[in-house]
Amino acid sequence: MKRLIALLSLVALPVFATEEPTLYGRYEYVRLPEIGQTLKAKMDTGALTASLSAKDIERFTRDGEDWVRFRLATRDADDTVFEHRLSRMSKIKNRAGEQSEEDEAPSAEVSKRPVVDMEMCLGGVKRTVEVNLADRSSFNYPLLIGAKALREFKAAVYPGQKFAAGKPQC
Repeated sequence: MKRLIALLSLVALPVFATEEPTLYGRYEYVRLPEIGQTLKAKMDTGALTASLSAKDIERFTRDGEDWVRFRLATRDADDTVFEHRLSRMSKIKNRAGEQSEEDEAPSAEVSKRPVVDMEMCLGGVKRTVEVNLADRSSFNYPLLIGAKALREFKAAVYPGQKFAAGKPQC
């Protein structure tokens, strides 16, 4: 069903858009200038928001505003601590069939995650998008680009292609 919806969205998108979307592969390289990293990302039309693999996530207050500090949870990450102003807290429903560590049955839990506005470079395009922070170290791709970010990039995803945009140029 997801494939059918994705294919239909590729066909219908040009009708509603004022300009042609840029076609990206299922996986792409994305540069995060504020973090100084280029990461492999999964382009996921089924997810709403982007998600960055982070650990040691801690909320704090600075000058009366909510902030968050974290470390990257990637294979090549060092112990650098990053700090960003908190945009909001999101409620994320676990994927169907995802199991919690406490029980063996699929979980319908909702988790709260901090969301920050982060600059991203995909191909030659730079945009600021909302990114939630969660430990994705058990996943193959430390960065997930969801539907909101794909709209910001005016992107369409061709699942049969990988790394179509090449290395980021911005």
